[in-house]
Amino acid sequence: MTTGLWELVLTGVWTTVQLLVLSALLGAAVAFVAGIGRVHRWWAVRFLAGFYTEVFRGTSALVMIFWVFFVLPPAFGWQLVPLWAGTLALGLTYGAYGAEIVRGALLAVDPAQNEGGIALGFTPGQRLRRILLPQAVPEMIPPFSNLLVELLKGTALVSVMGMGDLAFSGNLVRLALQESAEIYTYVLLIYFVIAFLLTRLMRGLETRLKAGLR
Repeated sequence: MTTGLWELVLTGVWTTVQLLVLSALLGAAVAFVAGIGRVHRWWAVRFLAGFYTEVFRGTSALVMIFWVFFVLPPAFGWQLVPLWAGTLALGLTYGAYGAEIVRGALLAVDPAQNEGGIALGFTPGQRLRRILLPQAVPEMIPPFSNLLVELLKGTALVSVMGMGDLAFSGNLVRLALQESAEIYTYVLLIYFVIAFLLTRLMRGLETRLKAGLR
């Protein structure tokens, strides 16, 4: 490939990384809010968190991207740029899966730990911050690592908006060179390298969190 085509691919890699980071941050925030809401003592909060989780887990991420980018703008009279539309759609969609990870990890904490906090006079917020989350978060890391890799692969969906991510840039290069096998092999390898780095990063984070807990 020529230098110009490699620059196009590298630009696509940078766009994919930006989208991944922004979507992961939004998804993590939503996952913790909805996951904690799923185990809240108030019924209304549990219902709202459960409703969000079921709706976004039960809908296609691709259709959600179409909805955010093509349907909402005419309805509200504004237009999102593709990066923010993709971030919103992917963050909310994968955040719903993350909410179940958070809920499961919180429920897996020994009930005696929570009872001990009650005996010490901790408020529900204090029990969450000082007892439940410090023990639950390290257990969330492995499934969150898998979800992050799935999110990386899901970023390719934004190419339907004409966003110049890695998948979109790879396709442009393929059209320019009329060479599918070589180009898509490069694209696959780049996705693999990013995914491998993500898993190693999350594994290191898990090790540090568990060491701190001990």
